[in-house]
Amino acid sequence: MIHLPRPPKAVVFDMDGLLLDTEIHYRASVISAARERSLPIDERVYEGMMGQPWTGISALFKRTWGHDFDADGFRVLWLEHFHALLEKDLRLKEGVVELLDLLDALGLPRAIATSSAHHQVEHHLAGFDLIRRFDAVVAHGDYLRGKPAPDPYLVAAERLGVAPQDCLALEDSHNGIRSAHAAGMMAVMVPDLLAPTDEIEALCAHVARDLTECMRFFAVAEAG
Repeated sequence: MIHLPRPPKAVVFDMDGLLLDTEIHYRASVISAARERSLPIDERVYEGMMGQPWTGISALFKRTWGHDFDADGFRVLWLEHFHALLEKDLRLKEGVVELLDLLDALGLPRAIATSSAHHQVEHHLAGFDLIRRFDAVVAHGDYLRGKPAPDPYLVAAERLGVAPQDCLALEDSHNGIRSAHAAGMMAVMVPDLLAPTDEIEALCAHVARDLTECMRFFAVAEAG
């Protein structure tokens, strides 16, 4: 068993890059859209986008390509590229169904806390019949400040009726870990495109290989 500071009474999941293998498509699509517009782009752009709401991404685009850059117009093109990739290849991350099955068996509530909009959550998860398996979905528009602020995770804890410190937060992005830690949750990083830095490791209760490894947090409860 992997030991956490406290036994989790609820679990809060990020979505992109944690439940769904979508971050690779976000990266590929912003690169291809930038190239279509002949815009210079490097890893600082797409890495900075991870875990951010649109307001943060828009500000990042303007810092990168100029204050007068039409971020909203570029977003339309970028999402066209992104959805084209999703139509070809949208997968669950390893261990998602197995971990949800274990939480069902243990009777533990769970939520999604994401920077994506509700319609994106519904669209992306519809084909996997997953939304019904969560007690709450906290998405863009449900909180005042997005990640890395603690608001998404605080709202999720409130909707689950569980104190933040008793919640396990599962995240793949640096901003997500910052958000979960700031909310007082036990933050666990499951890296996708980004490895944890020294700063991020210090905020984590654990860094897991995948969601299957996260099942070990509940080994004692399962046995009992």
